Amino acid sequence: MSILLSLFAAASYGLGDFNGGIFSRRGGAWAVSLVAQLAGTALVLVLVAFDGGSPTGADLAWAVVAGVGNGFGTAFLYRGLSSGRMGVVAPVSGVGAVLVPVVVGVLAGERPGALVWVGVLLALPAIWLVSREPAAGPTPGAGSGILDGVLAGLGFGTLFAALAQIPEEAGFLPLALNQLVAGGAIILVALALHQDWVPRNRYALGGAISGALGALATGLFQVATQHGYLTVAAVITSLYPAFTVLLAATVLREHMHRTQALGLALCAGAVVLVAAG
Repeated sequence: MSILLSLFAAASYGLGDFNGGIFSRRGGAWAVSLVAQLAGTALVLVLVAFDGGSPTGADLAWAVVAGVGNGFGTAFLYRGLSSGRMGVVAPVSGVGAVLVPVVVGVLAGERPGALVWVGVLLALPAIWLVSREPAAGPTPGAGSGILDGVLAGLGFGTLFAALAQIPEEAGFLPLALNQLVAGGAIILVALALHQDWVPRNRYALGGAISGALGALATGLFQVATQHGYLTVAAVITSLYPAFTVLLAATVLREHMHRTQALGLALCAGAVVLVAAG
């Protein structure tokens, strides 16, 4: 169950990032990411009305940590998606999103089986290969896009690791707090970098779609960690760039290089190994 939920979370994240990248080009990366978080907050608050749960102070504290990571990761991911190729920025972010929670899971005492570890080790080069560009003719803005991807990955890795500390009985309130704090974090990062974060046109409202997809993905991931290893859920969910790359190739007709195709095949292999383990 945990693996299936994580796979759905990856698909939802990948679709949300693809949508966010498209609208960020005209609506502004910061404005779109802020709208996404606010829309996600509103959606989760509806769920809170039905299941507020019984969160403790520690649960809410972890939600705040998750929200900071969420906002930081989203801000830099959308900035990268709006200036560089989707097939570069999103995959690079996936590497950090894997490493941070895997380290936390191991330190917490998780000991998955041997096949799972093979899948984890396979996932890292898989994401790297998917993100590679050809040696000749570098894409304009690719350098800054990769940096944004790294920063986004660290933020999302923190999000994943923190959410895994929240138990099932806490309900959906911590998830809503995570989304709300993420919106505030986006504003603070934008102000620090002197970026315009105020939604000024209708394209920024497209972030609401990404917000709904992101909230769904985050909720699926949280439930997955409550029914299985953080290590496993993080690895499967962090393969979300594969979905973004596939959408960029099929919808935007971005050229997929042989190394990217190999990376996608390795992503599939990683899922199979983790599931088998």
